[in-house]
Amino acid sequence: MKQLIISALLISFAISGFSSGKGKIEVPLRFDRYYNYDEVNEALKVLNKAYPELTKLDVVGKSEEGREIYALTINNPKTGSELEKPGVYVDGNIHGNEVQAGEVCLYYANMLLTKYGENEKITKVVDRNAHYIIPVVNVDGRYHFFENAHTPSSSRSISIPNDDDGDGLFDEDAPDDLDGDGSITQMRIKDPFGEYKADPEDKRVLVRCKPGEKGEYTLLGSEGIDNDGDGRLNEDAEGYLDPNRDWGFNWMPRYVQSGAGKFPLSGVGLKAINDYIAARPNIIIGFAFHNNGGMWLRVPSEKSINIPASDIAAFDVNGKNALKITPGDVYMPSYDLYPTYGDFDSHLFFIHGAFSFVGELFQDESETYRENVNKPQPESQEQSYRGELPERSRERLKFNDNVVQGELYKEWKTYNHPVYGEIEIGGWVKMSSRLPHPFMLPELVHRNASVVLLAAENTPDISMEVIETKEIGKNLHQVRVRLKNKNGLPSMAEYSVNKKIYPQDILKVTGGKVVAGGKISDIRLNKVSYKEKKPEIQFLSIPGYKNVEYQFIIEGKGDITFSYESQKANNVKTSVKL
Repeated sequence: MKQLIISALLISFAISGFSSGKGKIEVPLRFDRYYNYDEVNEALKVLNKAYPELTKLDVVGKSEEGREIYALTINNPKTGSELEKPGVYVDGNIHGNEVQAGEVCLYYANMLLTKYGENEKITKVVDRNAHYIIPVVNVDGRYHFFENAHTPSSSRSISIPNDDDGDGLFDEDAPDDLDGDGSITQMRIKDPFGEYKADPEDKRVLVRCKPGEKGEYTLLGSEGIDNDGDGRLNEDAEGYLDPNRDWGFNWMPRYVQSGAGKFPLSGVGLKAINDYIAARPNIIIGFAFHNNGGMWLRVPSEKSINIPASDIAAFDVNGKNALKITPGDVYMPSYDLYPTYGDFDSHLFFIHGAFSFVGELFQDESETYRENVNKPQPESQEQSYRGELPERSRERLKFNDNVVQGELYKEWKTYNHPVYGEIEIGGWVKMSSRLPHPFMLPELVHRNASVVLLAAENTPDISMEVIETKEIGKNLHQVRVRLKNKNGLPSMAEYSVNKKIYPQDILKVTGGKVVAGGKISDIRLNKVSYKEKKPEIQFLSIPGYKNVEYQFIIEGKGDITFSYESQKANNVKTSVKL
């Protein structure tokens, strides 16, 4: 009896982990399961309640369907105001089906808060930085992905109706869950003239017939019927307005960029998030998490756009190290994947001046069933209907059968379709293909959150010292000041400086009359580029891992104060008595 009870508990645990759970949410949060939209909001509220001294919970705005978009701020007010610290922005789930992206955001928040005061690195990052976390950008999409039947790739759009088939109706012919299992899988029909045949090693896998070879099946697409009676199936599903093609920088209309809206920031939730970011000019680095591919992408997203080499070097500080934290991932500019227009990461860098990364999370190659995972499977020239090689399809099915006990794949079953007659329905379920099974989730969220932590550690950390004072005449002193950035990110991107996106950092001298002042280009040869007007105020930026030095000729005696102020780096002061 004891063994039966334990077995029942284990089965119950597995089922609750794979579903949304819908249990009481406690701190620390659990990451062996996925949280639905309401549970994400509840998790944020629980974290805010548990750590009121370190957190603030805001409603950024509402979606097209009226759902709230929450942002959690993590900042230690005892170490300074949030806007005076380098800001770290993290979001996820910009596409509604990319749910594990939201889990990374929750994990990062949970990690910072539950380990604050216990882990030295995390404590320092919480004390030195302000963190802004929006786990779910596309709140309507996430809600519908959990609550309604979908394919692994649907429920991505912003909830703005669109007439995809030009018949004057909106979103009236989406796929249908014909067998009522909660997923939209595939339909196939036996057909001796079809283009596909069953793979002899696994009948679930379909491969293309060779020329002259007799067929066995025709693929009919996703489950569905002709809802609008126009002779076509599934041609007018939800949307489609792609929330990652609707931002302001390099936006293009739909005839250039598929998925674009009628104008930039046409999504009301996206506009609210843009306003939220604009109100926090201290944000110097941002991460937008997506769901699939195992990639770290940086700007630019279109090859004709150039950014300075120094900015690429700053991106590399985090991008190249991210690969060591998430082995198997690749790091590259977005345009190497494909060009996009109106994407969020470009908007964040080129409009708001923050270094931005896209984290494409899940590597479906990790779904393995072999003795040596480092040894690739032999490959044939045939392809299955998913575009995979049959060997890969068979391995994923064995992973489904033996590692996750059949939870990711629905076996083909006969169904009487009102148009096609007897067909078969089956294939990969909603929570597959783009998503790791929950048993794989803890490592994924931890590794990717660790990349964000690394980036936070590399935000600019500026110190200042007076390195020399020298009397050079009656009531005149020469004073040299050094500003040092010990971390890899600069205080400003060079692109932001060149394009004057926002004001440069300021070095200000008070307490005496500054006769001359400027940047030292060679301290040994006393080469100084003196500023012509108002030498007591110098405009500058500080590169990563470097120093900048300034020289001032000051008339008078007494206490002289040097103040450095930056939008995206920490402010510092130092004084000297002349």
